[in-house]
Amino acid sequence: MSLASLKTISLQRFSLNFAANIIATLWMLVGSTRAFSWVKPTFIQFAVFALLALGSNVLFSWLAAENGSIFNEQGLVSYLIWPMIILLGGIILARRAGNQTLMFVPVVLWLVADTLSALLQSLVQFLGSYGWLPDWSYALLPILFLVLFLWQTLALLWIFFRRLRIPWWERVIVLVGAVALLTIWQRNVADQPIFKQIPVEPVLAEAALYEQPRLLQQALNSIDPSILGKTDWYFMGVAGFSGQDVFRSEINKVRELFDVRFGTSGHSLSLINNTYSWLDEPIATKTSILRGLKKIGQQMNADEDVLFLTLSSHGNENIIQLANPPLAMENLDAAWLREALDASGIRWRVIVVSACYSGSFIDELASPTTVVITASAADKASFGCTNTAEMTYFGQAFFAESLRGNTSFESAFKDARLRVNERESAMGFEPSEPQMLIGSLMETALPAFEQVLFDKTRPPVASIINDSDSIAINIAEDSASDQPAASTAITAN
Repeated sequence: MSLASLKTISLQRFSLNFAANIIATLWMLVGSTRAFSWVKPTFIQFAVFALLALGSNVLFSWLAAENGSIFNEQGLVSYLIWPMIILLGGIILARRAGNQTLMFVPVVLWLVADTLSALLQSLVQFLGSYGWLPDWSYALLPILFLVLFLWQTLALLWIFFRRLRIPWWERVIVLVGAVALLTIWQRNVADQPIFKQIPVEPVLAEAALYEQPRLLQQALNSIDPSILGKTDWYFMGVAGFSGQDVFRSEINKVRELFDVRFGTSGHSLSLINNTYSWLDEPIATKTSILRGLKKIGQQMNADEDVLFLTLSSHGNENIIQLANPPLAMENLDAAWLREALDASGIRWRVIVVSACYSGSFIDELASPTTVVITASAADKASFGCTNTAEMTYFGQAFFAESLRGNTSFESAFKDARLRVNERESAMGFEPSEPQMLIGSLMETALPAFEQVLFDKTRPPVASIINDSDSIAINIAEDSASDQPAASTAITAN
C-alpha cells in the first residue's frame, strides 16, 4: 500500500487525538503498521508533543545533573536537531507522495515516543539518585538510555519500510547506518546535556596551605597520655574521599559517639578529606595517618590501652581511596597500614574498615591482638555512599544502631550484619557480606576491654586481665607481631 493512499482522520476532541497518538506510538514501538491507523498528525498535536518531549528531556537532564549545574544552551540545540530532521523527512515524504497528511506523521510518532522514553529515564534517574536501584544496574543505565534513543527512531523507520514494502537488504543497510549514526551522535553529545556542571579546577586557598600544618599539630597535641594502671581507649578516624560528605559525616559522628559515650575525649583524632574542611580539620594523607598513629602510640600504654581505628571511604581490593583535590595523594593500601600500625607500637587494636571490597584488608591487618571488622567481603561492594546520606549502610547499622544497644563488638557486629542484609535485600542489592575476625589473644582480652568501654563502673582492664588470666599480657608482648595460630572469624551468611 502506498503512502499516497494513507488517510488520517482527526477526531473532534483534543483528548481523543492525544490518546490516539499515544496508542499509535505504542504500536510503532512494537513494529506494527497499525500505528498508521491510529496516528492523528495535526499541527496542534505536533506542537503539544513537541513541548512535552522538550519538557520531559529537560526534566531528565535536571534529575541527572550534579549539584551546581546550570542551563546549557548547546544541550538544548543538540536535542532539537533530531525533531527538526524528522519533521523535514515528513515534509519530503508528503511532497513525494502527494499526501499532505503525511507531513506530521513521522515527527508526531517520534515525539510521543521520545516523551515516553524521557519520562521513563527520569523515573529511573530519580530512583537511582536515592540509591533505590540494584548496584549492578548503574553500569547498565547508559546502555539502557542509548537503546531507548535508538529504539524510537529505528521503530519509526521500520514501520515506514513495511508500509512501503522496502526490500529487506535496503532495510538492513538503512538500519545499520542509522544505528551507527545515532550511536556516534549520542556519544559525541553526551557531554552536552541540557543542564551541565561547569568544570571548575580545584583551587586551594593560600590560607589552607599554612593552616593545615597547624591543624594537624594542634590535633596531635590534644591527645593526652594514658594513666598508668588504668585502661584507656583511644579513637582515630579517617575519612578518605573528599568528593562526598558522607565519609566526613560518618567519621565525625563516630568520633562524637566515642568521645561522649565511651569516654575517648582527649584520646581521639580525626583526619578528614573533604572539599570544604581544609581550614577546619587536618586532612587524611599517609603522612598525617602515620604521624597520628605514632603520636597515639607514644601516649598509650601498650599493655593496657586499646586503639579503635575506623576508616571510611571508597575502596578497591587492598586499597582505601585517599583523595582531596587539588592535592595529589597516594591511596592507602593494606600492607602500608599494617606497617604503620606495627611501627607505632600500638598493640591492642580494633579496626573497622567501611569501604567496598574492605574484606581484602583482613589478612594483612590480622594479628593475635587485633579485631578487624569490614563493611564487605573481599570481593563485594558496600553501599550507602550517596551525597544525601549521613552515614553509609554499614556505618549506620554498626555505629548508629547496633553499637548503641550492645555491650560487645561481636554482638554489635552480628546485629549490624543482619540490619545491612535486610536493607540490601529490600533494595535489591547484592549482599555486601560484612566480615569480622578476632585475633587469638584478643579473643581472651576483648571481653575485659569491652567492660571498660561499655561500662564505666567496671574495674580497669589491667586488673581484670591480671585477675582472670595473668599471662595474657605477657604472651601478647612476645607475640603481637606474629600472625595468629588460631582466630575466631565471623562471616556473612
